Amino acid sequence: MCCLPAVFILRRRRQLFYLQNFSEIEFLKKEMGTDERNFRSSYYEKVGCHSVEEKKSLNKLLQDNIRNHAKLKQFCLSYTVPSTTRSLLWNIILGVMPLHKNSTEYIMEQRKAVYDDLLRAVTVMQFISATTPKSKVLLSMWQLEQNRLLYSNNEKNDLDNNFVEIVKVLLQIFENDVETYWLAKEFYSCTREIAQECVKLKELSQNLLRKEDANLCNHLENLAVFSSNDLLDKWYVTGFAGVISESTLVRVWDKICGGSRKIVVFIFLELAKVLKGSALKCHTRQEFKTLVEQIKDQDAVIVNKAIKNWQNNKQHSEITVH
Repeated sequence: MCCLPAVFILRRRRQLFYLQNFSEIEFLKKEMGTDERNFRSSYYEKVGCHSVEEKKSLNKLLQDNIRNHAKLKQFCLSYTVPSTTRSLLWNIILGVMPLHKNSTEYIMEQRKAVYDDLLRAVTVMQFISATTPKSKVLLSMWQLEQNRLLYSNNEKNDLDNNFVEIVKVLLQIFENDVETYWLAKEFYSCTREIAQECVKLKELSQNLLRKEDANLCNHLENLAVFSSNDLLDKWYVTGFAGVISESTLVRVWDKICGGSRKIVVFIFLELAKVLKGSALKCHTRQEFKTLVEQIKDQDAVIVNKAIKNWQNNKQHSEITVH
């Protein structure tokens, strides 16, 4: 039996490779129809090239004269937001900037005028000085806008504390103080929706953890982690501000900006599971709080895994606890 020449064998393998990939491409084309752009996106996704097409899609959405609010929110929910476009994306989604691109300059001028007026007012009223921390400055401006400034010193409440926690994170992420103030206000409004659902979110946290680790769940129940109002409520309503490092936390806040409320549940679940060994040794709720708030997750391992688990749990509607 004669052996086929090596050149012929290599040529045949190359032909088979081309035929295999050609068939795959033709199959994808049939799936996607005649839309060449959708075909490319599907094929790139199939071979693992996500980022380029995602960035192109986002850039197109942002460049539209009238931005599609629903699609921008969906992008936040579905993909990792590029750091270079996060500021613009959040501003549009949260309503700081208008959907109509041509109105952006005028609207931002009005935003700055309001900011300057508030800053001037709290300065003249001597509620702030040149040495006042910027987070306290923005808090005073926010309190004035809500007609609570004159009473705030005597009535320090959770609303103010939560707002400050959010401001501190945003000050580490963005450089423009005007945008930071407006983003803080609007993001705080998003967290108020989480606050309204805290009972259901804690119930969901408890149920999911019990399914995954009954022993850990029982221990945290004994510490009153789920029944108290001073722990999970605080973490959920502030989106884990002060718990997770700012560079990592933005990935969680991307999802909150996109409309997710239950993402905070999966962040907690992952934190609890990662810290299980130490958590089981905690004798008080305060010890558990201290343990969790020391982790920071600088490398985003916990957050990335939590986001993946959240995406895999589509059977849970976003608000209603089943």
